[in-house]
Amino acid sequence: MKIIVPMAGRGSRLRPHTLTIPKPLIPIAGKPIVHRLVEDIAGVIDQKIDEIAFIIHESFGKPVEKDLVAIAEKLGSKGTIYYQNEALGTAHAIMCAKESMSGPIVVAYADTLFRADFTLDTTADSVIWVKQVEDPSAFGVVQLNENNQIVDFVEKPTAFVSDLAIIGIYYFKSGETLRAELQYLLDNNVVKGGEYQLTDGLENMKQKGLKFVPGKVDEWMDCGNKDVTVETNTRMLNFLEKDGVALVSGTVRIENSTIIPPCFIGDDVVLINSVVGPNVSLGKATHLTNTKIKNSLVQTHAHIKNANLDNAMIGNHASFNGEFKSVSIGDYSVLD
Repeated sequence: MKIIVPMAGRGSRLRPHTLTIPKPLIPIAGKPIVHRLVEDIAGVIDQKIDEIAFIIHESFGKPVEKDLVAIAEKLGSKGTIYYQNEALGTAHAIMCAKESMSGPIVVAYADTLFRADFTLDTTADSVIWVKQVEDPSAFGVVQLNENNQIVDFVEKPTAFVSDLAIIGIYYFKSGETLRAELQYLLDNNVVKGGEYQLTDGLENMKQKGLKFVPGKVDEWMDCGNKDVTVETNTRMLNFLEKDGVALVSGTVRIENSTIIPPCFIGDDVVLINSVVGPNVSLGKATHLTNTKIKNSLVQTHAHIKNANLDNAMIGNHASFNGEFKSVSIGDYSVLD
């Protein structure tokens, strides 16, 4: 089994945090989004992952590539880097990793997280991860027949056809079959809005009689902008606490401070005269002094003092001193 992870863009909606680090590497509850994503996929498919192929922009740089390969290796997999330097659509992005598209594969976009408890139907030609939503008009959805097979894909329907939204994770029994269909789109310049779309390839596969079934997830968490990323951090902390995961490092230094769970507290964090939580993640070597913080996400080596924060997101090496409440400041920023 292989996992293909398109993640070419940095994520403009999450600036300034993505100016210095790609969005998929932003930590949620102490672990990068893409790391959690591939771990959760591995848990659902319950098969050995031989390779994880990451599709990035070449400008991400070698340190990011090294981090991605390390994520794959932690799962006992080979990590491979491919480049998409021009945004030409989802099908084009996947085809940048065509050399890895053989055998069973999972394609997963790296800006979403999920929780699921279903068994992957490996007899199907494809499984499309979906989540029941209240407003399907904002999403691409799938339509099912009486045999629980997908018979149609509808993008942002104006009239109700289904409430099962496509979350951006797909299983294909044959990577070679998907590769051939997407190559057809590229060779014949089949574009929509100037881009090559995965859904066009899926439609062609369906028309040829391939069997598509849904994989229904229990939770679907977005990391598109600051507010939803902070909310996703909160939800993930609560899931991990229920799972009995240890979230507070043994190297945290606490002086006259209180931690209200659930919170992730990384290595070498210092808390002085502070109240942390609930629903807070503090990255490695962050220092808090005279601070109250809840429902917030702070990355590594940040220094915060004299603050009362709620729904805040603060980047690496940032320095914050003040009475602001709801903030979003990126790496190396200073508010004093």
